[in-house]
Amino acid sequence: MTTLAAWPYPRWVAHRGAGKLAPENTMSAFRLGATYGYRMFECDAKLSSDGVLFLMHDSDLRRTTNAQGTGSDRSMGELAQLDAGSWHSRSFAGENLPTLEALARWCIANHLHLNVEIKPTEGQEEATGRATGELMNRIWPEDVVPPLFTSFKPDALRGARAVAPHIPRGLLVDKFADGTGEAALNVALELGCVAMVLNHALWDKALVQRVHGAGLRCSSYTVNDEWEAARLLDIGTDAIITDRVDLFSPAA
Repeated sequence: MTTLAAWPYPRWVAHRGAGKLAPENTMSAFRLGATYGYRMFECDAKLSSDGVLFLMHDSDLRRTTNAQGTGSDRSMGELAQLDAGSWHSRSFAGENLPTLEALARWCIANHLHLNVEIKPTEGQEEATGRATGELMNRIWPEDVVPPLFTSFKPDALRGARAVAPHIPRGLLVDKFADGTGEAALNVALELGCVAMVLNHALWDKALVQRVHGAGLRCSSYTVNDEWEAARLLDIGTDAIITDRVDLFSPAA
């Protein structure tokens, strides 16, 4: 019987800092999530034109800053001058767009866990994965639970594994091309992942048992309804990523 990989992370994970209560992927969001008792945070990391990892979900700047165009085409110096808060609400006007290093150092200082979604701009998959691994090799203490790297892009996880094989990886999947999840599970195993992080609707009890039987943990995104969280807990999943930091108690 396959032994499940160790899982040193909390069950509840705050999506992009504090879900929708603050501008996503900003330090204000992560600080706010912490006030709700969350001990693990998910973020999205991309590469700037000068090789600095910054936090942003979209490739285009339009939705979450006062600029437009591809974020990765700008230097970190340019990105740092953007307003990443006004789009959300007036109270966050002037919020800076942070680097992944700034968030990681904050997590380390406050004894918090980090899930880095490697979210590369198209064509930068392996380079972004490698840069993420190199950053954590440089700054993350060896005696502290490491971050969890996740990505929808296998090449990004391969890049991270090449430079930081000791940092756990999880494969993100939004839908199954084969309808069963078997192909995705095989990719996760080939990548040496410790977890599969699926669109919450994909999980059922049989799939949880199959993934656990392969030695991997089961995580879900983005779970914002009480009934769905209860279902996922009932079928034995291991982690839940949520926007509703105000609804779910991470102590549950």
